[in-house]
Amino acid sequence: HRGCSPSTTVDLPKVPLAPQNPSVSKGTTVTFHNICYRVKVKSGFICCRKTIDASTDGLGAVLVIDFSSPRLLDILAARKDPQGLSGDVLINGAPQPANFKCISGYVVQDDVVMGTLTIRENFQFSAALRLPTSVKEKEKRERIDQIIKELGLTKVADSKVGTQFIRGVSGGERKRTNIGMELITDPAVLFLDEPTTGLDASTASAVLMLLKRMSRQGKTIIFSIHQPRYSIFRLFDNLTLLAAGRMLYHGPAQNAIEYFKSVGYECEPYNNPADFFLDVINGDSTAVALSKTDDVDLDNVEEHINRDKSLAEKLAEKYSNSVYYRETKAVLENISLENRKKTKSIFRRITYTTSFFHQLKWVSKRTFKNLLGNPQASIAQLCVTTFLGLVVGAIFFGIKDDFTGVQNRVGAMFFMTTNQCFSSISAIELFVVEKKIFIHEYISGYYRVSAYFISKLLADLIPMRTMPSIIFTCIIYFMLGLKPSVDAFFITVFTLMMVSYTATSMALAIATGQNVVAVANLLMTIAFVFMIIFSGLLVNLTSIMSWLSWLQYFSIPRYGMTALQINEFTGLKFCTVNVNTNQSNMNCTQVSQPYCTGEEYLKIQGLEATAWALWQNHVALACMIIIFLTITYLKLRFMKKLT
Repeated sequence: HRGCSPSTTVDLPKVPLAPQNPSVSKGTTVTFHNICYRVKVKSGFICCRKTIDASTDGLGAVLVIDFSSPRLLDILAARKDPQGLSGDVLINGAPQPANFKCISGYVVQDDVVMGTLTIRENFQFSAALRLPTSVKEKEKRERIDQIIKELGLTKVADSKVGTQFIRGVSGGERKRTNIGMELITDPAVLFLDEPTTGLDASTASAVLMLLKRMSRQGKTIIFSIHQPRYSIFRLFDNLTLLAAGRMLYHGPAQNAIEYFKSVGYECEPYNNPADFFLDVINGDSTAVALSKTDDVDLDNVEEHINRDKSLAEKLAEKYSNSVYYRETKAVLENISLENRKKTKSIFRRITYTTSFFHQLKWVSKRTFKNLLGNPQASIAQLCVTTFLGLVVGAIFFGIKDDFTGVQNRVGAMFFMTTNQCFSSISAIELFVVEKKIFIHEYISGYYRVSAYFISKLLADLIPMRTMPSIIFTCIIYFMLGLKPSVDAFFITVFTLMMVSYTATSMALAIATGQNVVAVANLLMTIAFVFMIIFSGLLVNLTSIMSWLSWLQYFSIPRYGMTALQINEFTGLKFCTVNVNTNQSNMNCTQVSQPYCTGEEYLKIQGLEATAWALWQNHVALACMIIIFLTITYLKLRFMKKLT
């Protein structure tokens, strides 16, 4: 089963480090009125309608029998897609502030901290981006130390959180780290989505005791919880039971058992009250069985379904006639609703406390730390690149200036460009692996999309694309003995870097927004296979029919191959002249070939040996990079970030 806690009305800390909205102030009370959320499924029907009215004080819990808990929590936290949402969520009787999700805290169910960083470094990142720059560094450090002490993380403060490759802190310490990330701003309201998920019973109790202490110190704690045991259940001050969108009970948690006894359902001795309530709602409790006056045919499934529906309606009707309902209704009527109908266009506004360049600095810093802290991917790529360079260099070693050298040169160039394309497929993970972290931090107001986008590009293009391209080119260029010219060497390096950048940009454009890496990987592989066909080696581009020849302009390897061929073949001679006989060497006469110079070979391939013919390929690659990166940014910018 699931649960959620409404609000607490207590004093807030005296000096908040982050700016607070006047409506989110001392004595904060969260109320929600006539909440109705409609979800359209593919069949076009409307489902999941929930109508709830409640306002509570203290540390409470809402136990529901369907998927309402996370949905209700997201609605209260202003993190739900407003499409299909009606009703009001009020803070102290006023509409939620425009930037409510930025000034409140939200701890998601999955861990959204960087595992390669230490607990202290994660807190420093949150403090740097969520606290105003007017707050001095000394005050930030003191705030971090205070939170570490309150959460009991002093001994592991300088330990890495941990990833699938790095052993880190325990599950309870990870959960407390996630909570600490939100406490940096000292929020008036703190939301938690199932904070005990994945924790053992002892650790779960410790986390809930921490939340209980925070509520007593002046925090409004709202959370969902999965199947709490009794030691956790007895911490709740108020309890709300929901089923099929109907409220079955709302009132003091310790009075719930007596209430159900009064309506005919008695909790058995030693039974967990939370389990008992859900058994009653489900209709499979011993108490329910004892309350039935007649037997039901177990083979009649439809009758069971109708009975369960009528049971929920019956319990809701009994609650509407109870004293707890009248008390709750009286509380709601006393709350001012004069601003309730205010437009909700500002409901989803995101505000930032720091500038763009400050965000760019810190996100880039964390990204490089993450790369250094998890070097498996980068080191593996450098090792593979070096190995491939040595293998290719050994295969094509010492290319000669004859017709075999032409074939070897073209084959080596084909492999160089193809390798740059396929090695860039690893970039598809750049915005997929950290998607949950990005969505959570963006909605919470950590940074702008542009700051995150640019920082990720800087951290990926420089170490993961530039260095391998340079190393790969240096190994192959000198082992093959290509044109011994400084400018030709740097043009080769620049060309392969541009091919790598373009392929990486294309990978980002395809993968951004995807939830599964395998799908993006498949799409990238299919795209590169078609591009390789039009690269200029497997088929002569001048022989392709006109209605298909336009596809060559979308081939990234084709631009790389063309630039490398023009750069390498210009000025080469494959037929040596004997000075004494004034005749050409037998290279040209023994082998039937229509060319003796690099320019003649390029002409057969439909290429011109001019400066513009060379550099227009780089211009085309640059345009493709701009287009692909623009698509990537737009997909990030308009990615669905609200559930």
